[in-house]
Amino acid sequence: MSDATRSLRKLGDALLARPDEMMLEIGATGELLVARIRVVVAGLLLLLPLVNNLAGGTVAETLIGLAGAVTINVFAQVWLVLARRRRRFRWLPFATTTFDVTITTAVLVALAHNHLPSGLNSMVVWCGYVLAILVTALRSDGRTTLLAGALAVGQYGLLVAVVFLVAGSPERLISAEYGAVTVGNQVQRLILLAVAAAITMMVVYRMQRLVEMSGTDGLTRLPNRTWLMHRLPQMLDVVKRDGGSLSVAMLDLDHFKRINDELGQHAGDRALRHVVTSLRVHLEQGEQLVRLSGAEFVMVLRKPVGTAWERVDAIRRMLLEHPFEAERGGMPRRITFSAGIAGFPQDGQDLSRLLRRADQRLQTAKLEGRNRVVARDG
Repeated sequence: MSDATRSLRKLGDALLARPDEMMLEIGATGELLVARIRVVVAGLLLLLPLVNNLAGGTVAETLIGLAGAVTINVFAQVWLVLARRRRRFRWLPFATTTFDVTITTAVLVALAHNHLPSGLNSMVVWCGYVLAILVTALRSDGRTTLLAGALAVGQYGLLVAVVFLVAGSPERLISAEYGAVTVGNQVQRLILLAVAAAITMMVVYRMQRLVEMSGTDGLTRLPNRTWLMHRLPQMLDVVKRDGGSLSVAMLDLDHFKRINDELGQHAGDRALRHVVTSLRVHLEQGEQLVRLSGAEFVMVLRKPVGTAWERVDAIRRMLLEHPFEAERGGMPRRITFSAGIAGFPQDGQDLSRLLRRADQRLQTAKLEGRNRVVARDG
């Protein structure tokens, strides 16, 4: 398989995959922004029938435009209400994307029913497809962009085929107001829709990579402080709503600076990756390991403090039993950590208080001799 093929496959997999929690949260904000833009655009669309009428358009075209604008305004308000309940309706981005494309097709069908050339050569209405594709970039989900592009090309392509079939002769596709409808210009429009979708997907992919880099530690590939600050408040909201427990454990590797000083920076990096690999093995579904900085980590566990203490202490003993080898045949070095645990909601009801209490208990663990886990105040 060539490098180009592998790159395209990687790109496709990334765009079609379900975004991670951070991207979904950004996408929910984007969906709300799209809903607000839709309300503004829908209001402006009410002016188009008036402009069309003043410019000498037919009564039928004016009524079709007015019906379409009213329909869009009604649904725009519905979508806005739903979008304000962020991430409550996981299907919402796909439903609104489908609506944005299909309402454009519906207006074009109505225009074609009244006057065949207007259904295919109405540039103002056709631009609705392009707008529907472009705004999917704000959702930060390549799946919605692909859906918008596929629907636009598919629906418009079907409309073109039906109109040419119904017309029967080229003369019926010539209009003084809309010009001549030809196969060539319709193929060009279909290609432009595909190009708009492709460019938008590249924008989404680039945005996903930038967010991934900003929320991911470069050395360990773990979520970083930015991710934690953005994501943990959402996790706390879920616990508040659905019940359950959540504990935050702050870990600091004991005397880790000695490895860097004695063995070098590269050995220190390998030691960090060794620790991360060992800790990750014992993570359960829904749990997170985050690298704050240096040799300091945070574990987010969906468990009460007592159970979290047992879990973290077991991980501490496990790490002690699997020493790090800087080089093959070299002297193994045991790595230990000290940890402090804080539980929600008894130790704090927001991120800053939980981290502050966990850090206080971490300092207690260090003062008591390190290589231990503290979950209660003395």
